[in-house]
Amino acid sequence: MHQPAWDKGELTVGQLAERSGVAVSALHFYERQGLIHSRRTSGNQRRYRREVLRRVALIRIAQRVGIPLAQVREALDGLPDRRIPNRKDWEQLSQRWHDELTERIHFLEQLRDEFTECVGCGCLSIDKCRMANPYDTLAAQGAGPRRLIEEPS
Repeated sequence: MHQPAWDKGELTVGQLAERSGVAVSALHFYERQGLIHSRRTSGNQRRYRREVLRRVALIRIAQRVGIPLAQVREALDGLPDRRIPNRKDWEQLSQRWHDELTERIHFLEQLRDEFTECVGCGCLSIDKCRMANPYDTLAAQGAGPRRLIEEPS
């Protein structure tokens, strides 16, 4: 199999897919969503600047931790001239998401630790719920799974 030349200034969509580990269809989707950009050749083929690899890596990391693509696009759009994030930009982007990720981690830990118990929804539909909340005392705190939406301490 032919090894692509990674030292080129531009990559085809296939080269970008191979190097980034992202399917071509996902790259097309990212482009439609305004997350990455390409230029078109005279033959209407996409060409990506090599720096797009860093942007794709950032998108994949953000997706992996559950940051919605709309927030990723908003953050990337805040970069001057739609440039590729550098180390300082990454620090600012990660700080921007720090509080949200901390809250999500708290929720996931709570879910992991308490999911086998009553979530405090007040449904009283399971024997275990009646045992943990026999008189629906959590309803006074508001709707929904009260034990899982407690504020982090």
